[in-house]
Amino acid sequence: MKLTLIAVASTVAVLSLSAHAEDMSGMKMDGMEGMQMTQESKQAPVANAEGTIKAIDTTKHTVTISHGAVPAVQWPPMTMAFSVTENQLTGLATGDRVSFSFLLEGGRATIVSIKK
Repeated sequence: MKLTLIAVASTVAVLSLSAHAEDMSGMKMDGMEGMQMTQESKQAPVANAEGTIKAIDTTKHTVTISHGAVPAVQWPPMTMAFSVTENQLTGLATGDRVSFSFLLEGGRATIVSIKK
C-alpha cells in the first residue's frame, strides 16, 4: 500500500514539473549560467529592450525575440518568448527588428508595447 502511494505521489510530481517545463518552451537560456533573480529585478515594473523577432505564435499569444542585455532586470542577451496580445502583433513579422517594453511578473514577461 505504501509503495502504491509513493508511486502515485511521484507520478503527480513528475507530471506537474513536466507541465511547468512546457510553459517555458520558448525560452533559450544560452549564457545564463549562474544568473540569479535579485530583489531589484523582481521590483522592476517595466523594462525596455531591442531585438529581432524570431517567431510569432498566434495560438499561444507569444512572440519570441532574440534581444540584447536588459540591465533593468539584470538579464544577459538571450532568445525567449514573451506573452503578447493579438493587437500588438499587427504589422509585425518574423525577422523584424523591434523596440519593446515588457512587464515582469512572477517570472512571466508580458509585452506592454512593441514597435518596429
